[in-house]
Amino acid sequence: MSKNKVQIFDTTLRDGEQVPGCKLNTEQKLVIAERLDVLGVDIIEAGFPISSPGDFKSVVEISKLVKNAIVCGLTRANEKDIDAAAKALEYAVKPRIHTGIGTSESHIKYKFKSTPEKIIQRAKGAVKYAKTFVEDIEFYAEDAGRTDNEFLARVCEEVIKSGATVLNIPDTTGYCLPEEYGAKMKYLKENVKGIENVILSCHCHNDLGMATANSIAGAQNGARQIECTINGIGERAGNTALEEVVMVMKQHPYLGLNTNINTKLLYSTSKMVQQHMGIVVQPNKAIIGDNAFAHSSGIHQDGVIKNRETYEIMDPEDVGVNESSIVLTARSGRAALAYRAKNLGYELTKIQLDTVYPVFLKYADVKKEVKNDDIHKILETSKVFINNVEA
Repeated sequence: MSKNKVQIFDTTLRDGEQVPGCKLNTEQKLVIAERLDVLGVDIIEAGFPISSPGDFKSVVEISKLVKNAIVCGLTRANEKDIDAAAKALEYAVKPRIHTGIGTSESHIKYKFKSTPEKIIQRAKGAVKYAKTFVEDIEFYAEDAGRTDNEFLARVCEEVIKSGATVLNIPDTTGYCLPEEYGAKMKYLKENVKGIENVILSCHCHNDLGMATANSIAGAQNGARQIECTINGIGERAGNTALEEVVMVMKQHPYLGLNTNINTKLLYSTSKMVQQHMGIVVQPNKAIIGDNAFAHSSGIHQDGVIKNRETYEIMDPEDVGVNESSIVLTARSGRAALAYRAKNLGYELTKIQLDTVYPVFLKYADVKKEVKNDDIHKILETSKVFINNVEA
């Protein structure tokens, strides 16, 4: 793998499905899994096989379907979970078992009522047992974001010795600041023996709105896998949004990071997931929200009409959106009205535009948005001559 390649680990079908009300049946999961494979994700976390018969079945069927991506099954650090995952992944062309345990003081003390040494032993045992089934073993140190770096490094070193191929460093509660999370990755790169032989992975939650920033900070400091979901769906405030981290890396080539994602499929994939999961993203959602390439301010509209790059850092077509939108509101100027009128076949002179614009503003003041039908009415009301024909 290229040292600049960041693998995209999609957990829409596992962590994303943990959102209340987002339960998918096997058929729906297969549709999404097939699209993820076409999209170019490197790893598809297909589910948590031990959690239910339905989830076990879904992992089995996804394993049969997916031909390009690694198919991953989640487990806790116990043999029963690992047995279920191994069985569910039997048909996978490239199987991975994802096992792990909490490593923060809070998890050790309150969740497991255990000790640091016992946690290390459980982590080593889980990785060694999983390794008897498949070669590719990812270990997650749950709540790594709040785990002491020195102890986290000890855990990582021991699971590498036990056969882990990927180390997942989750900011499970979304607590870290980007510089803290990046520094954690840097510390592990510099202090864990054998770290050069494994892939470091970011798994960030969005409780404080920093999941994307943290994931990018992790990649800047040596991580070469980012775990994310379509639309950023997931537990509580959600996970790192796949479309965001992918486009950050694409739009900032100086980072020297790249992925295999076909970005032209991002918008349609987002719509597919919204449809099947029943959760519509907010209009102002980065990259794939309905307003991501929409302009309603007159100043912005004038700039975009003259040159798209004045207010857009991305070409809409790069993410699968046909074109930018000029939305007519009371904040829109003459340039936007003339632009939209021209798209409807009306070539307005400056004099005609001066006549029409006050009528337009009266419409706009009482409506949230002026539509194409409204433009026809405005021109009729204004009684201006368009293309030598009186409107």
